[in-house]
Amino acid sequence: MEFIYGGPQSLILSPMLFNTYMEPPGKIVSGSGFGGSQLEGAASRWPTAKSSDLDRIASQMAPKVIPGFLFRTSILIIMLLSYTGADVGLTINANTADYKLPTRPGLMQSLWCAVQNHSHEEELLWLRQDGTVDLKDGNRVNASNICISPVTMDDNGVSFTCKLARDESIQISVVLDVMFPPTLSGEDPSSIFEENDVTLSCHVKANPPAQMVWYKDNSTLVLEPARHRISQTTELFQLTIERVQESDGGLYTCEAISALGTAQIDFHLTVEAGRLAFPMEAVIAAAVVVALTIFFAIVARREAILKCFRRANESPSNTAL
Repeated sequence: MEFIYGGPQSLILSPMLFNTYMEPPGKIVSGSGFGGSQLEGAASRWPTAKSSDLDRIASQMAPKVIPGFLFRTSILIIMLLSYTGADVGLTINANTADYKLPTRPGLMQSLWCAVQNHSHEEELLWLRQDGTVDLKDGNRVNASNICISPVTMDDNGVSFTCKLARDESIQISVVLDVMFPPTLSGEDPSSIFEENDVTLSCHVKANPPAQMVWYKDNSTLVLEPARHRISQTTELFQLTIERVQESDGGLYTCEAISALGTAQIDFHLTVEAGRLAFPMEAVIAAAVVVALTIFFAIVARREAILKCFRRANESPSNTAL
């Protein structure tokens, strides 16, 4: 016995079958408009009626009784098709469409996928992002359950999709919306010489997204458009200082603020004065230029050099034996 909208088909269809097919014939005939006196007269004459009389009575009743019966039968067929032909659908936790599930780190979330309007057993599949979730044999027919325990910050934005095995276009998804306060991470930069550039990288995780601020020596950083540049993505907040000066050294603080909390992390910047970083790139470029110059000079004077060697070899020896 299969269920439609939560009830057995037999409970819904049996009354209609009974009313249509078990109705007394007299009620069907009377409903057709055939007069009662005609029926009484026909009944009183039935024992002695001739075949011609029976044919006449049948011909009078048929156009009225039979169309009504066929009409009711066609209505019943349409109703049966409307019940048995309903589209198969899926739900997750009683939701009929894709949705987001708010949650917190450390909690357990149970996801129930169920088949709706099915007329036979349906096998289900679960996917976590693009990967298939392993299901036990008793947890994949008509209804299936998976648990995420515990929920972590890394689960934020992860989708879980339930599909029909025979038709994967029939599916429904839920995306975890993991809410947590900001967390920050980062490392101090190496010591840097004046006139070089430096970047401070503050890594952030937060949901909802946090507002980010830079401080220097416990005061809001005053940005110089010509030398300071700030860049930000969903998980990275960077401060770049160009042509560093000795006065740029000090304590830099990255702060994240959201509705769920605040977090800070410090960066220590040390600037060394009076020295410049060794220009390795320039030295290498100069060496290459010098080497190429010598090479091309040798190639250009190759003939003259060869002639000198020939003359030396062809000169007669004046040494007496």
